[in-house]
Amino acid sequence: MNTIARAKISEGKTVLGIELGSTRIKGVLLDDQHTILATGSFSWENKLEDGVWTYHMDDVWSGIQKCYQELKKSVQDQYEIELESLGGIGVSGMMHGYLVFDENDQQLVPFRTWRNTMTEQAAQELVELFDHQIPQRWSIAHLYQSVLEGLDHVKDIRYMTTLSGYVHWKLTGEKVLGIDDASGMFPIDPETKTYYKEMLRKFDEKISDQKYQWKIEEILPKVLVAGEKGGILTKEGAALLDPSGTLKEGIPMCPPAGDAGTGMVATNSIKVRTGNVSAGTSVFSMIVLEKKLSKVYPQIDIVTTPEGNSVAMAHCNNCTSDLNAWVQIFKQFCDNFHIKMEMDQLYEGLYQLALSGEKDCGGLLSYNYFSGEHITDFTEGRPLFVREQNCNFSLANFMRTHLYTSLGAIKIGNDLLLREEGVKVDVILAHGGLFKTEKVGQTILAAALNTPVSVMKTAGEGGAFGIAVLASYMLWKQKNQTLTQYLEENIFVDTQSVTVIPDPKDVEGYEIFMERYKKGLAVERAAIDTVK
Repeated sequence: MNTIARAKISEGKTVLGIELGSTRIKGVLLDDQHTILATGSFSWENKLEDGVWTYHMDDVWSGIQKCYQELKKSVQDQYEIELESLGGIGVSGMMHGYLVFDENDQQLVPFRTWRNTMTEQAAQELVELFDHQIPQRWSIAHLYQSVLEGLDHVKDIRYMTTLSGYVHWKLTGEKVLGIDDASGMFPIDPETKTYYKEMLRKFDEKISDQKYQWKIEEILPKVLVAGEKGGILTKEGAALLDPSGTLKEGIPMCPPAGDAGTGMVATNSIKVRTGNVSAGTSVFSMIVLEKKLSKVYPQIDIVTTPEGNSVAMAHCNNCTSDLNAWVQIFKQFCDNFHIKMEMDQLYEGLYQLALSGEKDCGGLLSYNYFSGEHITDFTEGRPLFVREQNCNFSLANFMRTHLYTSLGAIKIGNDLLLREEGVKVDVILAHGGLFKTEKVGQTILAAALNTPVSVMKTAGEGGAFGIAVLASYMLWKQKNQTLTQYLEENIFVDTQSVTVIPDPKDVEGYEIFMERYKKGLAVERAAIDTVK
């Protein structure tokens, strides 16, 4: 038993980070040296109900509780001590979406996640109104679409927040949000570190004829930057997190963050000219900008780091879901013929095999569109595989095709930044399930972006690690120490990483594949029209 770790747990010299990801709720416990002491997790999945991708709030709490219970048991098993208190807590979650509540704190409509693409009219009108990119998944787009449709619940709204903001509110009673997560609700002014005042005014004026009893600023969370205190865990909040009653109230909590912000922290990519790519169920890239872009791009969002610096974000709804489905087919094949093969072995073998495939995938093409994809202008999707008659239909080419297409849309978005805007990026830090098999996902991403790609050891814990670090920064930062300095001086001093340099032949092959990919979008549209 580690007696030093046991003492730190006993003395509350620990921080807990909880992230609600798209397929997993993850908890990470760090000590004051940022060593991971314990983890917990709970698997879940969004549901398509009445045309809306959603999670039930009951599932949010049961998932958080099971995640915490597993982490708590890990602490007990490893260190023979009950987890009763913590130095700090942070909550992170999927950004964007639509969570609205009335004056009695009752949820008004089912939670709409980032995955929904039902706000095209609202998003387009807001772009014209603000001269600022407003994606369909942003909270303000969902709100305005509800206004346009004359939905009855809008008049009763008294609070609107994100998933992390909701959980934080219930744990602390505070209606606040970290600036990175808030930047996916409503545009943020990097100078004032809060919502653009003029845009708030324009929105209120735009809907003034509706005579609502609220102003937009009144129903949005208060914006906080990294290092500020976001509240304390209440008695009710402690019971929500740990129904056993063991966890004590009064624990400081940092501002709730979005998964993009915690991904930046977990990969030490909040400095200018750095970027990160998170690839799992969805995929997004973020590059910290040196200067403002020359124009508004529908494919590029402008969000912020947890410190409030502007970031160009390309977000795609689809990444590994179709790839995972094909691996499951191979698992069924193995099981049917009594071939003993674990899922990790299958992923490892199939991914490694993909690297031996032809650089341009040999005439094969697929689309991983389970849902709409705004970068390529789709409001819905159909997973699709198609090939030329004379193609080289091999397993290696098949797997390479699915890896290529998982990053196809995100490549289109990044090509706008890197080629048209001339945005400079020195290195991309990668994290997420796509990069679990050593060097394979990295190699594909390096070819897609023609940029070196690194994977850090700590990035495996992802956003839960990132939000735990933000909680530690709130507690243990030195006077005037910026988050960038804190990460470099305290977290990533001796971090091990693996970097893949793009192979020119891979880059050339990917470009040929992308020509096929762009032409083939007509096939995807036909599939949507005919396969209902």
